Amino acid sequence: MEHRTVGSSGLRVSRLGLGTLTWGRGTDGDEAAAQLSAFVDAGGTLVDTSPAYGDGVAQRILAELLDDVVPRDELVLSGSSGIDTTKLGAGRVDCSRGGLLTQLDHTLRELGTDHLDIWQVATWDPHTPIDEVVSALEFAVSSGRVRYVGVRGYLGWQLATAAARTRRPAPLVCTQVEYSLLARGVEEELIPAAAHHGVGVFAAVPLAGGVLTGKYRSGTPADSRGADDVHTDEVQRYLTKSAIRVVDAVATAADGLGTSPLAVALAWVRDRPHVASALVGARDLAQLTGVLVAEELALPPAISAALDDVSA
Repeated sequence: MEHRTVGSSGLRVSRLGLGTLTWGRGTDGDEAAAQLSAFVDAGGTLVDTSPAYGDGVAQRILAELLDDVVPRDELVLSGSSGIDTTKLGAGRVDCSRGGLLTQLDHTLRELGTDHLDIWQVATWDPHTPIDEVVSALEFAVSSGRVRYVGVRGYLGWQLATAAARTRRPAPLVCTQVEYSLLARGVEEELIPAAAHHGVGVFAAVPLAGGVLTGKYRSGTPADSRGADDVHTDEVQRYLTKSAIRVVDAVATAADGLGTSPLAVALAWVRDRPHVASALVGARDLAQLTGVLVAEELALPPAISAALDDVSA
């Protein structure tokens, strides 16, 4: 698997990242171990986790695999803080200096490691001054808890504001945003802002909840996320009339190239300008194996242009 530098930093990551959102919510420890081993064997390094994934279970599963299954120093671990996951404040935004650093220390204890390679502020907090957020990032880097910092889910102006405030020792190097053929709104302001400030893009949900794989073209499979009460809303928001045209175009391109719709959709977003890595989660090893095989595809420019047009 190819590796890329993230933004204008010296950090290098695999151009596919392994997401752990499903770990503990449909992917058990043994399956997670198989996924992590296959990912690293394929040359992958970037692993994304969060205390919000599976109410903290994903982090605990990952902790059991570090060094036992894969050496810690072979991974680029990316975590986040800023969402209160306690029972009293679940889902509440808290990006105060105290909130961020407390959650960071909790994550390090949970993972059994002394540092994160990438630490991202999970969301914009309108109640906390951006300079306070920046001071927490700087302290985390200078104290050795974190190597690089970034943000998640920021709008263009929010990213530009944060990037303009951060300097050494903790410049922003990445922004993690939903980006796919069915979610291109970030191209209007967010990605130009990232490019201007030298911030790399991590493309999350690159397959639009599985919709771009074509599995929902003839209905909702019983074993799919769309049939799961927990995730059905996440999938249904992509099943629109305009999405049908895009999915059909992806399937047509896949037929012409002798590959899968998954491979076409993933290659398109992976190779968009300023994307450092596309983050893909999988329910089981079979799904991940399909992703890793598809990762080798390079789309011909004419097909990329056609997909640009139909999804614009």
